[in-house]
Amino acid sequence: MRIALLHYTAPPVVGGVESVIGHHSRLMTNAGYEVSIFAGRGAQTDENIPFISIPLADSRHPEILATKASLDAGVIPANFDNLVDTLVDYLEKNLVGMDVLIAHNVCSLNKNLALTVALKHLSNRSDMPQLVIWHHDLAWTTPRYQDELHDVYPWNLLRIDWPKTIQVTISEPRRQELMVLLGTSAERINVVPNGVDIGYFLKFEQLTQKLVARLDLLTATPLLLLPVRITPRKNIELALRSLAALRRIYRDAVLVVAGPLGPHNPANLAYFNMLTCLRAELDLNNAVHFLAEQVREYIPDSVISDFYQLADVLLFPSREEGFGIPILEAGLAGLPIFCANIPPLHDLGGNFVTFFSPDIDPVALAEMIIQSLDNSMVFGLRRRVKQEYTWGRIFTERIQPLLLR
Repeated sequence: MRIALLHYTAPPVVGGVESVIGHHSRLMTNAGYEVSIFAGRGAQTDENIPFISIPLADSRHPEILATKASLDAGVIPANFDNLVDTLVDYLEKNLVGMDVLIAHNVCSLNKNLALTVALKHLSNRSDMPQLVIWHHDLAWTTPRYQDELHDVYPWNLLRIDWPKTIQVTISEPRRQELMVLLGTSAERINVVPNGVDIGYFLKFEQLTQKLVARLDLLTATPLLLLPVRITPRKNIELALRSLAALRRIYRDAVLVVAGPLGPHNPANLAYFNMLTCLRAELDLNNAVHFLAEQVREYIPDSVISDFYQLADVLLFPSREEGFGIPILEAGLAGLPIFCANIPPLHDLGGNFVTFFSPDIDPVALAEMIIQSLDNSMVFGLRRRVKQEYTWGRIFTERIQPLLLR
């Protein structure tokens, strides 16, 4: 399938819609679609995604600005039809062979009505690609645009339901506005929210991104981090048993043990084997991840730092510590901390962490974590973002089905 994305401007121009187009184009390309970006201003930012320059599509093109000034006053300028014809020619030449044309905001705002009219002409033709009208903003429902709008052609194209098109908006409230504006039903309008690329936003290292994808960690809620070496004094078995109890409530809970095997004691290998057997016994093979199984070489501190940014909880059940650097690191990362009540950790954490006995019943520890998370607005929103608003999930659940129509 060949897809064209159209807007007034495109990356590297900075803007909300431009950012969305950048994400959409990469997601579609990674899924195997042939994607091109059409815009008046922008550049090719990905070697696999061509940029097609259509100068008159730019909302700040001198001719378009002059035309808009006249239109804002309610006067259709003499050259308007010529502008429309020129844009139709530009588009039809470059859209040959395209299957889908996704127009972002072009049919929603009065920034370039000549481009809007050109699209309307093309949408009536059977030899043109399927038109998807993607609404981010709506001029007719926004007070600041009202003085620029007039309830006749061409302004009224922004408030009618174009036949044979697919209508998309970015939120349920926006869908309600659009339903009233177009006089249509909710079923006519698809909702595809914007999202976030967690790895990009948190600036994950390349190795982190590979591990997150391989272990499917973006679906983990909560993600518990245990950044210790694998040695008996770290009491990792308590973490595994507590996770098993935690997953009775939070079924997607995951534990990541970030450290390698302790290097000095041969018994550590036997301890690790015991832990992997316990993991299987507790049916946690897909929920407990030892990074030592994933990466043979040394894991850089920058990658460990990434896991602090991704995690929801620091779990630190050690029976013995000389200091406790993870307490400090979790404090900087803003993580809730659950740790064993031993003197060095108590000295570091003071009144700012939740302590428990290293011999606590695992179910009791799980209940402490559950109570904390249930009452945390921060965790609640993090969970919602990871479950509903990552670009990967949005593409799989919302965009891909739309394209497959």
